[in-house]
Amino acid sequence: MGAPYTGGCQCGKIRYVLKNNPIDLYACNCTACQQQSGSAFGLSMVVEKESFEIDGELTNFVRTADSGSKITTYFCPGCGNRIYAVSPYNDENIILKPGTLDDTSWLKPSRMIWMRSAQNWVQAPKNMTVQDTQ
Repeated sequence: MGAPYTGGCQCGKIRYVLKNNPIDLYACNCTACQQQSGSAFGLSMVVEKESFEIDGELTNFVRTADSGSKITTYFCPGCGNRIYAVSPYNDENIILKPGTLDDTSWLKPSRMIWMRSAQNWVQAPKNMTVQDTQ
């Protein structure tokens, strides 16, 4: 499947179009991603900010990462669905939550990170890169 891709929140107040293919897709096992996703890990898709067009008003939340950096996350004020985040280290890209895409059938993470905080039953698939990010 190729670009463009469409997506949005659960209540429909937020819609977006991603005009280019993603740069990266990974599964993060850090405790912050577990908490925000309500699951064992969170999926993150790095995309070019210029290729992302959004329709609707988002609310944001700023959290402090373990590294001390401030991560700004954007979500729908109606349903609370997290749509993307912005890192202070990369102002050219955003980190899209790929579960908000209309079609997720083609998603395949290239790596799993923060494995030291992964749930004990979570194991990386064979042939997948594993990183223990500091």
